[in-house]
Amino acid sequence: MRGKRLVVAATVAALFTTGLVVATAPAQAAGKINYCTAQNLTEAGGMDALVTAAKKEGTLNVITLASGWANYDEAIALFKKAFGIKIVNDNPDGSSAYELQTIKTAPDAKQPDVVDIGATHLGAESSDTLGRSLFTPYKVATWNDITPTWKDTNGLWYGDYQGTINIAYDSSVTPAPTKISDLSNPAYKGMVALGGDPSAATESFMSVFAASIAKGGSVDDIKPGIEFFRSMKQSGNFVTVPATGANLATGAFKIALSWSFNGPGFIQAAKGIGKDLKYVTPKDVVLKGSPYIQAINAKAPHCAAARLWEEFLYSENKGKFSKDLTPADIKQSGSKVFALIMGGQNIFNSGAAHPITEAAMIKKGTLIAPPAGFEIPAGVKVYSPTLDQQIPQQAVVKTMWPSVIQ
Repeated sequence: MRGKRLVVAATVAALFTTGLVVATAPAQAAGKINYCTAQNLTEAGGMDALVTAAKKEGTLNVITLASGWANYDEAIALFKKAFGIKIVNDNPDGSSAYELQTIKTAPDAKQPDVVDIGATHLGAESSDTLGRSLFTPYKVATWNDITPTWKDTNGLWYGDYQGTINIAYDSSVTPAPTKISDLSNPAYKGMVALGGDPSAATESFMSVFAASIAKGGSVDDIKPGIEFFRSMKQSGNFVTVPATGANLATGAFKIALSWSFNGPGFIQAAKGIGKDLKYVTPKDVVLKGSPYIQAINAKAPHCAAARLWEEFLYSENKGKFSKDLTPADIKQSGSKVFALIMGGQNIFNSGAAHPITEAAMIKKGTLIAPPAGFEIPAGVKVYSPTLDQQIPQQAVVKTMWPSVIQ
């Protein structure tokens, strides 16, 4: 299995190769550094220089980072507080496809600095018509801790976190759902939703994969999952509204298939609208998705801030969350502030995501505890579709899904 994933990763990497060789250069004076071409922290002049340059730019453009998703709310809050950099988040509820389309079509000022996309979209949409990469190479300081399967050898892209597909449901639902295969129960009429269009949104695509396995399919055959949702659409169980907080508030749905790392944030947000939301790992299938992918936009308008953001997201510190950071803390030099704050990999972990450097962090003893109730049950088989399995099945979904929702 791992060997096949490595072959696919190498194939995908070939789509992005620019011929650039990442080399470590001596630290440079901050005024002479071209942050748009810096390929590692040394070339960026070190952490103090990078922080200074990012603060001077003053803004970071991110895209489709939904509230509650993998604890990005905390990542954004901590980054802003620690470094005083404004973060503009375009279309928080958008999809991976939207991110890549924005890079291809948006004016310069509206370009995202960084993206966070589903891995399947690497092979499907991440090169322009001239075959040039949409991304620019950069290797974070913790590069060696990133699983080799999930990073481009030149640093054009790299996995950041993974999740499992859980059942989220309003506690008023009876009987409480415990299996994906049981969602066709007539008691759930008008209740079941997905987070978005599975032909464009990775969470929903993986949800259909999980449904396929629950209904006798496999990671090589997603059609049973598509037919499961078709039958639920015909029975009235499946509703095509997206599983957002606003739609939960109105009762447009009560049950959804959702990433585990949506759980803590979504549960908290639901309390604010008077809803008691539960998350449960399905008893009939445990599916762990391929990681989401970070990359720096080749047309990033804020090159230093983009690189500081990546260093932050891949840092492994046991440090302070935003609520604990004091004014005295942030008056220190950039490198000292960076060493003081909670690392992005632990922020993901605290949001029920599995950080990409998890194995290395366990060995080092730097991984903090995840939220209770979101652990993968011991001894169960975990399905995880590889890229070579995902890409052809995505084509199947794009062909068949329109007839499901018509």
